[in-house]
Amino acid sequence: MTADPGLFGPRSVTWQVHGDPMMWVAGIRALYLQALHPRAVRGVMQNSDFRQDAWGRLMRTADFVGTTTYGTAEAAEKAGARVRKIHRMLSANDPDTGERYGVDEPELLLWVHCAEIDSYLHVLRRSGYPLTDRTADRYVAEQRVSARLVGLDPDVVPASQAEMDAYFEKIRPELAAGADAREVDDFLLRPPIHPLLVPARALLWRRVAHLAYASLPPYAHELYGRQPPEPAVVTRELRATGTLLRCVPARLRWRLPPEHILRAMARLGPQARPAPYKVGR
Repeated sequence: MTADPGLFGPRSVTWQVHGDPMMWVAGIRALYLQALHPRAVRGVMQNSDFRQDAWGRLMRTADFVGTTTYGTAEAAEKAGARVRKIHRMLSANDPDTGERYGVDEPELLLWVHCAEIDSYLHVLRRSGYPLTDRTADRYVAEQRVSARLVGLDPDVVPASQAEMDAYFEKIRPELAAGADAREVDDFLLRPPIHPLLVPARALLWRRVAHLAYASLPPYAHELYGRQPPEPAVVTRELRATGTLLRCVPARLRWRLPPEHILRAMARLGPQARPAPYKVGR
């Protein structure tokens, strides 16, 4: 019996890209970007203990991405069904209008999706990951599968970088750095931590958070009101960070829980190992 390659499979761009360690920096960038949509971030803040469980939230997102990328098709579909079920039960209140709305409104799901995919692509490419425009377009198109899993109609989801750029241009007037976005920003710079780990937070976490913030588009910096270093400096820092993280042996990195990649290789064989050089194949 042939092993189940999952929804993407080892020949996809997604399979290669999601194994890169810079995905963690990209994930933090996505949080910064997502927080600029007032209705979307309100849904998060009103339905979760973000400040006390932000790390857990980040890990759950990473687990979802790992499961849907490297898990079996059944595991991916089940993960999507769980997310859709949770979203159906949640709503948020607009304090200005009194409107009650579901967090699974298509426009909100689409914003979250596009902010994530744009962040993954931007950080990886700018940090030196070998993605051409053609393979980047393939990645965006492949991610319509992930959009379907969270409840979106794939036909309304951008399928190329050009469509993604057009989406962001259209939605920009709706973005703002309100009180909820400021709270997310404050948390990402100073997350609650055990007193003994405060030096590590200053040394490691804040550098990563600053780098993720610096990689945001200019309009995001304008909304937050905090200017980053010059773009050339940010690019050098992203490349240096990417080079450093990619020097850590992959099998060591992949042993971090929940070991999605190692389990996929055990299921499909060593040829399923994700690697940048496979992207263009």
